[in-house]
Amino acid sequence: MTPRPVRQDRGCAGRDGEPAGPAAHGTAATTPARKRAGRRDLWAVAAAVVLFVLAVGVGNVVNRTVYGTEGILRLGWPPLYASWLPHVGPGTPAALVVAALVVIHGPRIARRLRWRALVPAVWGASMAWTWSLALVDGWQRGIAGRLTSSMEYLRSVADVREVPAFLRDFTQHILADSPHNWPAHVAGHPPGALLTFVGLDRIGLGGGAWAAAWCITIGSSGAVAVMVTVRALCGERLARLAAPFLALAPAAVWIGVSADGYFAGVSAWAIALLALATTRTTRAPRLAALGAGLLLGLTWYLSYGLTVLAVLGVAVLLLARSARPLPYVLAGAVPWVVGFTSLGFWWPEGYATLVERYYQGAAKVRPYTYFVWANLAAQVVTVGLATVAGLGRAVGRLSPAVRGMRRVAPRGRGALSVLVGAALCVMLLADVSGMSKAETERIWLPFALWLLPACALLPRRTHGWWLAAQAVLALLVNHLLLTGW
Repeated sequence: MTPRPVRQDRGCAGRDGEPAGPAAHGTAATTPARKRAGRRDLWAVAAAVVLFVLAVGVGNVVNRTVYGTEGILRLGWPPLYASWLPHVGPGTPAALVVAALVVIHGPRIARRLRWRALVPAVWGASMAWTWSLALVDGWQRGIAGRLTSSMEYLRSVADVREVPAFLRDFTQHILADSPHNWPAHVAGHPPGALLTFVGLDRIGLGGGAWAAAWCITIGSSGAVAVMVTVRALCGERLARLAAPFLALAPAAVWIGVSADGYFAGVSAWAIALLALATTRTTRAPRLAALGAGLLLGLTWYLSYGLTVLAVLGVAVLLLARSARPLPYVLAGAVPWVVGFTSLGFWWPEGYATLVERYYQGAAKVRPYTYFVWANLAAQVVTVGLATVAGLGRAVGRLSPAVRGMRRVAPRGRGALSVLVGAALCVMLLADVSGMSKAETERIWLPFALWLLPACALLPRRTHGWWLAAQAVLALLVNHLLLTGW
């Protein structure tokens, strides 16, 4: 079957709620409307800044209730898992150069470069941005030592001698009072996370430097995966508009280096392949669907929390108005379930035991009433102020787009609003679950990536300024704070 061509978003009148005719091109008739929209953007940003400042202020007051050395919140600089430490490092000049290049030339290059060249260009820019930010903390502290701390995966690599025996006994070592209990991050995830680093070690890529390179490489590719998804579902024009914001995401501060960056990359490509399969914008839609299933199955055994991404998957199917790929998706996911289960790891038992372990640690004292809103405040610095403004525009389009889905799937900006809205729902589900008290600037990376395309909804003439705001925010966070994990 001939693949369906990629839908282009040419800004057609009435197709996704955009104005038609001369008014669409900036005549005097649209000037008041543009000014009102611009003011709404600024009000959304101001509200987000107030929320973050409030989270900092309230967090410091609440944290005076002493519990250990970091207060009851167990955070050095609430609502972030970080400590105040103004510093510069070898990555500072590179970060400034990358930021300047993307801000000045990124929008123009994204418009003019051929798609096949744009994809590796965005990945390269995202990697350069992530590496340079990580190196602001220095090679050892920012890269090589990140995944070797007492809480991290690499401390347990030597404990895995035979995979079947490891999987059979994995759940028995999750609880804090169990013999030879796993470190916090190993216990807090299914065994696939640790097995990834065991696999790297077995092929000669052991140690913190290789583990960090793996996480940065896979994590930064998530920018491309989101861009590919937007192109398939919303049109190439919007994907190109989003490209510089994806490359210069403040989330790169935590992608480099945390295993959650790796999880974000894998899950993003699972959704991207699903979008390609459902829209049939690839020569091999069945193979894409099978690949989506393989990656989705892998995500279930990397992080328990990634199961809520099913909401985003459903949104993709609804936007494409097709469930045709589902049998192939299931065929790709089943081998993971069969393999892990047959070798002794039962996912529901692992999750139930994790919940018990979670409340043996900091979660038992961290107040839900603070984190249920402070978690969202922390995302302000993860997705950036431009994304906040874009989300305001997406929310405004969401209701008519959803209502119209009964008749025909939304396209262009309407489709992008639905996609971003689904990602926001995923984040809210994770928030109310109570299983994410703090550290969500890292834990929610797989969800935060999908909010970034909202920046494409901002007026194109303002993109340079918004990109500058994204870069300045990331640089300030990375140079003023020493982020954890």
